[in-house]
Amino acid sequence: MKKLFSIFMIMILAFGVLAACGPQEDAEEPAKGGDDNQAATGEMPEKPEKLVVWEDTDKGIALQPALDSFTEEYGIEVEFKELGMADEIREQLPLDGPAGTGPDVVTLPHDQIGQNVVSGQITEIKVDQEVLDTFTEASVSAQMFDGKLYGLPKATETPIFIYNKALMEKAPETFDELYDYSKGLGKDQYGFLALWDNFYFAYGIMGGMGGYVFKNNNGALDAQDLGLSNEGAVEGASYIKKWYTDVFPKGIIGENGGSTMDGLFNEGKAASVMNGPWAFQAMRDAGIEYGAAPLPKLPNGEYPQTFMGVKGWHVTSYSQHPEWSTKLVEWITNYDNAKIRFEQTAEIPPVKKLIEDPVIAENEGAKAVAVQSERAVPMPNIPEMGEVWGPMATALQTVANQKAEPKAALDEAVKTINTNIEANHSNK
Repeated sequence: MKKLFSIFMIMILAFGVLAACGPQEDAEEPAKGGDDNQAATGEMPEKPEKLVVWEDTDKGIALQPALDSFTEEYGIEVEFKELGMADEIREQLPLDGPAGTGPDVVTLPHDQIGQNVVSGQITEIKVDQEVLDTFTEASVSAQMFDGKLYGLPKATETPIFIYNKALMEKAPETFDELYDYSKGLGKDQYGFLALWDNFYFAYGIMGGMGGYVFKNNNGALDAQDLGLSNEGAVEGASYIKKWYTDVFPKGIIGENGGSTMDGLFNEGKAASVMNGPWAFQAMRDAGIEYGAAPLPKLPNGEYPQTFMGVKGWHVTSYSQHPEWSTKLVEWITNYDNAKIRFEQTAEIPPVKKLIEDPVIAENEGAKAVAVQSERAVPMPNIPEMGEVWGPMATALQTVANQKAEPKAALDEAVKTINTNIEANHSNK
């Protein structure tokens, strides 16, 4: 009952934020977000005594040095609290923010940005182009919603090519090489495995062939323009079908596919996989000496265009000190503090200068993620993306199981996605 009451309160508070007037529409409300006049003049308001940050669980070890140096530089105390980024922060911010006990700065996965903007939890920020130029272009675009900037990138991750060095001397240059190698292996031995019935992983192939989720119009995603059944997407799905027909075992389709794939690799029965840095620890625990590289080229000569996840730092709409909060976000994402984050947590900040630093350039796994991230696209962060996952999973599984042709399966998925967007997001 307590959980149900909390959920009900979140809904009421979120509705209230949406329905309320903006901060400059009601003179009696405390200001939320930035002051455009102050931003335009470049003048900073009076310093606050304290700022509050919400950080992800077990990541404070990388944040504390940045906060200490910020305090030393600007004389502003900063305290932080660790909460689960994907769930606890999402649930607590609509409650603590209006109550006056929320943070000035918060970390979020970029695919939650759209919903947090729509529900009034985070505010647009303004920074110099010089600051934006320190990050990779894709990671900055992940912090955009409807053409506006709502944060700065903290860390990035994306699927890469991981191989067992005892079974494969080096990563192949092309998927054609990998396919031929895989076809030449004996029974119960696999050259390469991937969870391509899962849209998160399959998008790398479909995107590299010319498919897309929502059309990107100068930083604004158009939910009415889907590219999931265009010629490139169908070509990608057809290539996926080829691997399931000729190479992949049936056991890596469906809900248990991930554990089956991991088991085959960690038992030395698969020479390589498409997976992410989150898999490294289990591989080490299994005694696998693994190598890592960006994904090989597709048959069309292009690289897979994987989905990239970007964790970011954001200024909340409840902060009474948005300019100083923005200054703090700039500080904790700069080169020096990004390097500390990588050294303490192994999270990979998309800071261009850091990617070239030996600390990442000489780390095989980190370098692979960094290079592949430059070829990746941010996972769409608009609320309509929630309507994509289910229909695309169904389509890809029917293709993998040889129960439908790629074109027919994708056409049906797009039809379902459009119907659900119309039903659930038409009042946007």
